[in-house]
Parts: sequence; C-alpha cells; structure tokens
Amino acid sequence: MSFSSTLLENAVNEFAKLPGIGKKTALRLALHLIKQPEAEAKIFGETIVKMRQEIMFCKRCHNISDKELCTICNNPMRQQQHICVVETIRDVIAIENTQQFNGLYHVLGGIISPLDGIGPHQLTIDPLIERLSKENTQELIFALNPNIQGDTTIYYITKKLNGCSVKITTIARGIAFGGELEYADEITLGKSISNRIPVVHYVNNE
Repeated sequence: MSFSSTLLENAVNEFAKLPGIGKKTALRLALHLIKQPEAEAKIFGETIVKMRQEIMFCKRCHNISDKELCTICNNPMRQQQHICVVETIRDVIAIENTQQFNGLYHVLGGIISPLDGIGPHQLTIDPLIERLSKENTQELIFALNPNIQGDTTIYYITKKLNGCSVKITTIARGIAFGGELEYADEITLGKSISNRIPVVHYVNNE
C-alpha cells in the first residue's frame, strides 16, 4: 500500500495494530478522521489517551472501573451473595447485556492453559478464594467458555474450595462446547445463566 503522506501512513499502521483491523479498514478509519473537524479528531485522540492513563481495575472483582470499586460492585441493588466467575471483562459485558443476572462478578483474567504458559497463579484465583472467605457468598457461578481450558479451570477452583459451604454452579450447556461467551446470542446466554446447574453434576458427567 503506497502513501503520499508519512503522517497518514503512520496513522494507518497504528490503526492496523488493533485486533480485527486490516490495512484497508485502517485506511478507511484514518481517512474518516481526516474528514472530521479538527476539534472532533482532537476529542477522539484525547479520549483514548485519557482512558489508557486513568482506567482502573476494580479491587474487588477486577472488572474495569473509573474508581477503586466498579459500578457493579458499588451498586447496593445487586445481589451481593451471588458471584459469577468469568474469564475476561468482555464476558462481563456479554452477560450484563442479557439482563438475566443481578449479582456480582469476578474476572479471572484468563483461564488455566499450560500449553499457553498460563497457570493458576497468573490468574485472580487466590483473590477469589479470599473474597469467599470474607464475603457472605451463597452461590458461586462459573460462566467460563465451554472448552477444555475452561473445564480445567472450573475443576481446579472447585478442588480449592473443597469443604466450602458455598453453592457452586455453572452455566447450562446452551453454549456449544468450544464456543465463546462474547459471541453467543443474548437469548442463549441468558438462558444458560438462568438454567445453571450444580458443578458437581457437571464434573461427574464429564
């Protein structure tokens, strides 16, 4: 791809670093910004920089936040006794969009995957165990991607909680094995949350 402007080429190269953005799409985005009033382009750039500099992670659930506690953890109307364990922040957004869950979350930051060099201590599993020891949690709901890595993570955490009185469940298999939560339609994901099953039944059937 040939450019008559180094400034444009640099912008295209930066856009192309974003996931799912190829050079053609990057060029279209850059040209769109060029057509916009300078003030709007400035707001766009400042918004991205401000987000990167000031964004925080909730000290309780590890979701993205503007403050120490995210808006979900800080909402007294949420069911504080229910914790939904997810892999990523994108999964929180996906489940929230279903409007079928009104509890709290815990973002692991990934799943156990030895082949990818990801072990339990690289995830927020220990903070989760600590939460359960301090909070009045009645149910722990696993909403991890239905694949081998997700199942391994559920099994590991369940073993760590052996003897814990908290009810442990997982989302129903409305999500196809090998699928990803963020790509599931809201109705299917919502039903999977509503029709969750005890982990002990799920693990014994594997």
